[in-house]
Amino acid sequence: MFERHSPAIVALLRERGLLAAPAAAALLDEERTTGKPAVRLALERGLIDKPQLLGTVAEALGLEWTADVPGRLPAVLVAAIPADQARAFGVVPLRAGTAGVDVLCLDPFAQLGAADLAFALGRAVRFVVGDPERIAALLAAHYAVEETSLADVLAGLKPEEYAANAAASAAELEALAGQSPIIRLVNLVLAQAVRDHASDVHFEPFEQEFRLRSRVDGVLREVVRVPPALALPVTARLKVLANLNVAERRLPQDGRIPFTNGGRPVDLRISTLPTQFGESVVLRVLDQTAVALDLASLALPERVHRGVEAAIQRPNGVFVVTGPTGSGKTTTLYACLRAIHRPEFKVLTAEDPVEYEIEGLMQVPVNPVAGLTFAAALRAFLRQDPDVIMVGEIRDVETAQIAIQAALTGHLVLTTLHTNDAPGTITRLVDMGIEPFLIASTLEAVLAQRLVRRICPVCRAPDGNRADRRGQRERGCERCGGSGYKGRLGIFEFLRVTEALRELITARAPTYRLREQALADGLGPLREAGLAAVQAGLTTAEEVLKST
Repeated sequence: MFERHSPAIVALLRERGLLAAPAAAALLDEERTTGKPAVRLALERGLIDKPQLLGTVAEALGLEWTADVPGRLPAVLVAAIPADQARAFGVVPLRAGTAGVDVLCLDPFAQLGAADLAFALGRAVRFVVGDPERIAALLAAHYAVEETSLADVLAGLKPEEYAANAAASAAELEALAGQSPIIRLVNLVLAQAVRDHASDVHFEPFEQEFRLRSRVDGVLREVVRVPPALALPVTARLKVLANLNVAERRLPQDGRIPFTNGGRPVDLRISTLPTQFGESVVLRVLDQTAVALDLASLALPERVHRGVEAAIQRPNGVFVVTGPTGSGKTTTLYACLRAIHRPEFKVLTAEDPVEYEIEGLMQVPVNPVAGLTFAAALRAFLRQDPDVIMVGEIRDVETAQIAIQAALTGHLVLTTLHTNDAPGTITRLVDMGIEPFLIASTLEAVLAQRLVRRICPVCRAPDGNRADRRGQRERGCERCGGSGYKGRLGIFEFLRVTEALRELITARAPTYRLREQALADGLGPLREAGLAAVQAGLTTAEEVLKST
């Protein structure tokens, strides 16, 4: 219940005397370690009842609250809000009149949504707090998802009406972007991407077609191909949502789109790129509710889990997570930060961009255009009295040097690096110009990781030949979109920097010697971790061979 705002609600309950301070602190500690919202724990354990909780939240927000959420709504009341807006804002009407409409809301904290909904409806809107579970049931009963497909939407579009807009002015482009068919098309594509847990959505213009694709489980899938005349109005719609310059089509642009799906906010990062036949647009989907930001959810092997916990509990030193783009490095760092963050700690992060907001962390988005690079942010951090520093990525020698200096002066530094394996991190730092004795003095551990696709549990089938270690073979069904895979799992290689390894680093030993020593110290290679997942029937040999 209002899980995204759990720490703030627990603090509110403590201030109002409804939760004792020790109980509140214990709940928040448990949330940080397990990822389960503290407010949910308080309800389950009877520390507070639901009416108390809802009434307190409503009072704090200056809203009405009602215990009388109806089981059904009359048709005339249902008609007060269009279905797509009810679903998008997560609301159902409670009362409607000439002065406006009172709505029960899934998330009363999103009060900016009331202003947006009022603008969309053209009438005043007032949020009312009620039992979210009963509100969700009303949404499902009266505003079920329409069985509208992309094909249906496209059938209602007339591409020829958009064919002569190549030289349209900014005002004309904004008018195109505001047309109902274009809005429906874009909303449908974005909602589908969120439902499919896509990480990225691609809008790609070509001479004869406009192709839409989404990346699901690390693989691009085609969503639909539409006439090229729709590229301009669709791109204009995305730019309007991101508040970008609609008329600028010669230079790349970046921004963000606040998108609401089923009453919950999803952050979309947009990047445009001029191409031969128009602008290519890519959206990065950042849905915090789809990502579990705690160590337990990473499913680390027991030995790796113990090693990571030992490394991040140290008072100083450098912990590096390495792997290619899209391997889940940032998610792992967030999970580590949640595991170690305590009220008495000062935690600073420098990220490009800030992907997920975590309560209690000071998160800084780097901005190289303005001069705020990772190195500049790190230098400023050292004057902010931090205990823990997270650097999104070490990209250059200056950032590496400052990170090492921070570790030497008593700070724990968490960061990422692009290398093929864990021992390669040491060689990479040396190649960047860091003195080996400094690496040996500060580097505590390296976690190399990959994400491989998980076999769909619905259509999985025994391969029948375990001798070749292929485990399970994928078939494909409706749930996994015919791919045979659903979701991804991590495979990991953990390197602990022992005294023997420190001596080799100082002596500038080659990578193969570092790897030999790491293996002797207990390093489990990525390939072996992948094959263990194959043997457990979680993935296929093809996936492991492709990733390791």
